[in-house]
Amino acid sequence: MMRVVPIVLENGATVIGVEVKLPKTTLIAVMTDKGYIMCGALDVGLLNERLAERKIIAGRAVGVRTLEELMAAPLESITGEAAALGISTGMTGAKALELML
Repeated sequence: MMRVVPIVLENGATVIGVEVKLPKTTLIAVMTDKGYIMCGALDVGLLNERLAERKIIAGRAVGVRTLEELMAAPLESITGEAAALGISTGMTGAKALELML
């Protein structure tokens, strides 16, 4: 099953949250037009190394099971392009998304 929901940030902007229920796990992501945050399934190393030419803006939070947890959790890793926007590890997903607008 898949769920797509609008999420309103503190600054009033709306982003899109997606939950994909898979056997034994759930993929969770929240995106803007520029980038996204995702659960621990995101391979930030791959984005930074093998896909660097794509300049993907993304962050990963681990141990999250819901969109709400992803928004509140500190980012464990980020891409170089996310860092260039001022996003840092330890920043909440919600704050990172505001910088991706």
